[in-house]
Amino acid sequence: MTSTASSNSKLPPKTSVPQSTQYHRLHSLNWTINWPSMAAPESSTATTAVNNTLRHAFGNVLSFFILLLIGVLAFSIRLFSVIKYESVIHEFDPYFNYRVTQFLSKNGIYEFWNWFDDRTWYPLGRVIGGTVYPGLTLTAGTIWWFLNSLNIPLSVETVCVFTAPIFSAFASWATYLLTKEVKGSGAGLTAAALLAMVPSYISRSVAGSYDNEAVAIFALIFTFYLYIKTLNMGSLFYATLNALSYFYMVCSWGGYTFIINLIPMHVLLCIVTGRYCPRLYIAYAPLVVLGTVLAALVPIVGFNAVMTSEHFASFLVFIVIHVVALVYYIKGILSPKMFKVAVTLVVSAGLAVCCAMMAVLIALVASSPTKGWSGRSLSLLDPTYASKYIPIIASVSEHQPPTWPSYFMDINVLAFLVPAGIIACFSPLSDASSFVVLYIVTSVYFSGVMVRLMLVLAPAACILSGIALSQAFDVLARSIKFQLPGFPTNSEVDAGDSNPITVEAKNNAPKTDKTGEPSKDRPSRKNKKKGKEQAERPSVKGKPEKKRLLVLPMGASILALLLLVLLSAFYVVHSVWAAAEAYSAPSIVLTSYSHDGLHVFDDFREAYAWLSHNTDVDHKVASWWDYGYQTTAMANRTVIVDNNTWNNTHIATVGTAMSSPEKAAWEIFNSLDVKYVLVVFGGLVGYPSDDINKFLWMVRIGGGVFPHIKEPDYLVNSFL
Repeated sequence: MTSTASSNSKLPPKTSVPQSTQYHRLHSLNWTINWPSMAAPESSTATTAVNNTLRHAFGNVLSFFILLLIGVLAFSIRLFSVIKYESVIHEFDPYFNYRVTQFLSKNGIYEFWNWFDDRTWYPLGRVIGGTVYPGLTLTAGTIWWFLNSLNIPLSVETVCVFTAPIFSAFASWATYLLTKEVKGSGAGLTAAALLAMVPSYISRSVAGSYDNEAVAIFALIFTFYLYIKTLNMGSLFYATLNALSYFYMVCSWGGYTFIINLIPMHVLLCIVTGRYCPRLYIAYAPLVVLGTVLAALVPIVGFNAVMTSEHFASFLVFIVIHVVALVYYIKGILSPKMFKVAVTLVVSAGLAVCCAMMAVLIALVASSPTKGWSGRSLSLLDPTYASKYIPIIASVSEHQPPTWPSYFMDINVLAFLVPAGIIACFSPLSDASSFVVLYIVTSVYFSGVMVRLMLVLAPAACILSGIALSQAFDVLARSIKFQLPGFPTNSEVDAGDSNPITVEAKNNAPKTDKTGEPSKDRPSRKNKKKGKEQAERPSVKGKPEKKRLLVLPMGASILALLLLVLLSAFYVVHSVWAAAEAYSAPSIVLTSYSHDGLHVFDDFREAYAWLSHNTDVDHKVASWWDYGYQTTAMANRTVIVDNNTWNNTHIATVGTAMSSPEKAAWEIFNSLDVKYVLVVFGGLVGYPSDDINKFLWMVRIGGGVFPHIKEPDYLVNSFL
C-alpha cells in the first residue's frame, strides 16, 4: 500500500482531459512501471516484426527470380528465326544499320561521324554521321568491343542479330519498374510478363531485326519510369537520370518526339486539375532544359530541338509551370490581400511572355510550307495528309492505318483488359496512374493512324492489362481465402483489423518525400478541404472506422479465377504462335507451301551474290528504293536511291524511268551511269511485295515531280 500511495502521489491532479490524451498518459505510465502484463505484447510485436521482415525478404528474392525468368522468356521467345532458318539480318533497314556498325567497329567513332558514303544516292552521296540516329549503332558497337575485350570473339553480325532480343529483356524489366511505381510490384511482374510475349513488340525485336526500335522501346519505357520515379520522390538525381535516358532515346529513334509531347501534356493536366507540387517542377524542368541541350548534340537533330513545331509544346508548358510555381511561392510569403494583387501582375506578365513566345515561334515557322512540322508528324495529325501531298510516305506499308484484326493479332486479349486497367487507375487516381491513362489514350490514337505505332501502344496495353489482372487476382484470391474452412469466421466482418488488411493499408499508404508531402495519391484542393472538414468534425464512435473489403462468393471466385487463367493461357499460346510463325520468317528468305511440303527460295541473296561476282565494283545499279540498302550491304555496289528517302526528286526520277517506255527509260538511266537494273517479280511463288504491286506508287511518286507522268494513263477502267 505504501508503494501504491507513493506512486499515486506522483500522478498529476485530475483535470478535464480528452479521452485519447488520458489513454496515452496511462500507456506511458504503464510503460514506466513495467508491469508483467506488457511482456506478452512485446514478444508478440517482436515476432510479428520478424515475420514481416522475413516475408518481405522472401518476396524480394522471389520477385528477383521471377524477373530473371521473364528476361529469359523475352530473350528465348525471339530466337525462332535463328532456330528455324539461320542467324541472318532481316528486312531492309537493318542491313544499312549492320553496314554502318561494321564501319564503326573497323574504323572507330571519329571516322564514323565524318563518313561520306559515295556508294549511295549516286551522284549525290550521303553524310552518314549526320543523317542517322546513332543509338543502335553505338550500342551494338559497344557490346562488340566489350565482348572482344573479354576475349569473346563474336562477329559483328552475331552481335547485331541478338541485340534486339537482349534489349527486349531490358524492356520487360523497365516495364516492371514503371508499373511498380504506379500500382505495386504485383502489377509490375504481371505487366513485365505480358510485354515479354506481346506479339506487337515481338514483330520488331526478333533475332535479326536490327532496327532502331530494338533499343528505342526500352529507352521509351525507361524514360517514362524515371519521370514517374522523379514525380514520386522529388529527387534531382532521378531527374538528371531522366534527362540522360531521354538523350539515349533521342539518339536511338525519331519517335522521341512522343516523349517530349506526352510528358508536357501530363504536366499541364496536373496543373489544370490542381495537383501541382514542387515534385512536379523537379520532374519536368530539368528534363526540358538538360534534355533539350543534350538532344541538340545529336547531329541529325541539331537545332531542330528548338526550331521545329514538335518541340514547342514542351517550351510553352515550361513557361506555364514557372508561372504557377511563382504564384505558389508568392502565396506563401504574402498576405491574402497582397497575394491577389501579386497574382494579377504575375499572370499578366506570364501571358505577355507566352504571347511573345508564340509570336517568335509563329515567325520562325511562317516561312515553312508545313509550318515547322515534319511530313510524318503531319501525317499523324492528319491521316489524309500523306496520301494527298507526300506519296513517298503513303507508299510505305507500315505507314498505313491498321485494320481491326491487326489489333487482335498484335495485342490479342490485352485489348479487352485495357478498359479494366483504366478503371483500376482511377481507384485511387494518382499522378502516376493519370500518366498511364494519358499514355494509353494517346497511343491508341496514333496506332489507329499508323500501323507501325502499334509498337508504342504495346507497352501501355501491357501496363494497364497487368494492373487489371493483378487486382483481379488479388480480389479473387482474397475472396477464396476469407471463405476457407480454417479461416476465422469474423474476419470478413472485422476485415479492417486483420493482418492482410494491415499490410494492404501499409502498401497503399502514399510515400513521402523530404518535404513530408505524399508522393503518389496527392489530393486536389477540393479533396483537401473535404478532408480538413472531416478531420475537424468530432468522432461519434470511440472505435476507428473499419475498412471493409470486397469478398465475392466462393463459387463465383473460383470460376472467375479459372477464366482468367484460361485467358492468360490463350494469350501465351497466341504469342508463341506469332513468334514462331508470323514474325520469325526473314524477308530476305522466301517460303512457299505446296502439296509436297515447304519450299525455301533464296533468290534475293542469290541475286545480290550474282551482282557481287559478275559486275565491276564501280558499276551502278538502279532499283526501286526498297532494295537500296540490301544492294549496298550485300552486293557492295553503288545504288541510285535507297530506303533513306531523303530526296524525293531523285526517287521520282527512278520512278519516272520505271514507268516510262523503254527508250525514255534508257535515256534516264544512261544519264545516271546505270549499268544494271534490278527488278523483282514474285508471280511464281505469289510474293505480294514485288515491283508489279509497287508499280502504281512508282507512277504516283514520279508524277508528283514530273507532270507528264499521269496515273490515269496506266489504268484501264480504273484498274491497272
